[in-house]
Amino acid sequence: MSTTSLPQETPDAAGSAGTQAAPVGGAAPNPAPTPGPRHPGAPVGPADVEPAPAPAPGGKRPVVTEPLSTEFGRIDAQGDVFVADGEAERLIGGYPDGVPEDPFALYTRRFADLEATVSLFEERLAQLSPKDIDQTLQTLRQAVAEPAAIGDLPALRARVEELAERAEQRKAEARAERRAAKEHAMAERTALVERAEAVVAQDPDRTHWKQSGQTLRDLLEEWKTLQRRGPRLEKSTEDELWKRFSGARSVFDRHRRQYFSALDQKQGEAKRLKEGLIAEAESLQNSTDWGRTSAAYRDLMDRWKAAPRASRKEDDALWARFRAAQQVFFDARRAKDEAVDSEYQENLTAKEALLAEAEALLPLRDLEDAKRRLRSVQDRWDEVGRVPSADVSRIEGRMRAVEDAVRAAEEREWNRSNPETKARAEGMLGQLEEQVAQLRAEVEAAEAAGDTAQAADLRDALTTKQAWLDQIRSSMA
Repeated sequence: MSTTSLPQETPDAAGSAGTQAAPVGGAAPNPAPTPGPRHPGAPVGPADVEPAPAPAPGGKRPVVTEPLSTEFGRIDAQGDVFVADGEAERLIGGYPDGVPEDPFALYTRRFADLEATVSLFEERLAQLSPKDIDQTLQTLRQAVAEPAAIGDLPALRARVEELAERAEQRKAEARAERRAAKEHAMAERTALVERAEAVVAQDPDRTHWKQSGQTLRDLLEEWKTLQRRGPRLEKSTEDELWKRFSGARSVFDRHRRQYFSALDQKQGEAKRLKEGLIAEAESLQNSTDWGRTSAAYRDLMDRWKAAPRASRKEDDALWARFRAAQQVFFDARRAKDEAVDSEYQENLTAKEALLAEAEALLPLRDLEDAKRRLRSVQDRWDEVGRVPSADVSRIEGRMRAVEDAVRAAEEREWNRSNPETKARAEGMLGQLEEQVAQLRAEVEAAEAAGDTAQAADLRDALTTKQAWLDQIRSSMA
């Protein structure tokens, strides 16, 4: 086999187990970098593939007494290293200053490093983005094109191409996942905007401004979080959603300013109105026209309740002034009533004695005698006069109970002795007696004929008529 004269390559110390041979020219080349540990999610890059060492410059080569070979490589008598790359053979390096004890170690390690890099890509494929997949595949294809390594290179290239086919499927899945993530992010942003617009759509008169304002601030923070952590939307879409969200916040702020401006105006008007009511109340507080002034204060209270409210702090202060003005009048009236009531205390004692005399008539035994004695009590009752206002309802109520009892007894007696009522009752009594007698005869006839159903119906009718008859007899008695 003919060989092409190429510069020779000297292995580094890490790949040689014996004496290191120096390249032609005297100075040893820098050792090839070895891939270090990588984060599991990072793409495989050029640093993951160990570059082939540069061949040493040409020069006089020592003679190898016996050629060396492995399954995929060999070293000839001049110390040149070849790799079997499919059907061809390539010169990949050499030992110009002598062959070390394990001359294939450097090149097989490089092949193992390439295999490890391919395996690493295979493991990370599911986590890589389409861009990282393309960059890594490009790097791997360059690395396995003509590497200075000894091993089954065609199989390694086939493995890379097989991974490339799987990578295409993974890129399609990644694109679908990204589309789904964008759709989800779009739905989240849209829902957030709609929640903000729902807050703004509330009736300003029913809006809880502090709570709704906090809701919009929370939604803004949620928007920022989605922007930082979620997938980016198309600029036009995100701008349109932000325009809606920002517009909703602006409308909310405008509504809030308008509401509180109108509220301030309304509360100012309420304050002026209530201060007018206070002035009227204060003008009446020293009046001694008790009845007319009491009615005026009732009217002022009705107007106060109908008036709109000022701010809570001001409304409480206004109410305190209004109440204080009324209190002056009502305290004076109460003092007057207490003085009058002390004068009427003896009247209360006299009326309580009359009450005891009237209540002794119950229960009624002789209606005419009870009526006569009650009239005597009533005459003396009127002569006694007024009692303290606190006792009026109690005293009058007890007397009214006695009067009602006598009146009810009188009405019962009238109903019982009324000739017209009595005649009507006696006529109905006679009719019912005839109907009862007839029903009894019919029941006996039905029973004698064996007609139990008709006998039962007639007996029910007889029971009803008999009850009416007994009631009328009782009332007449």
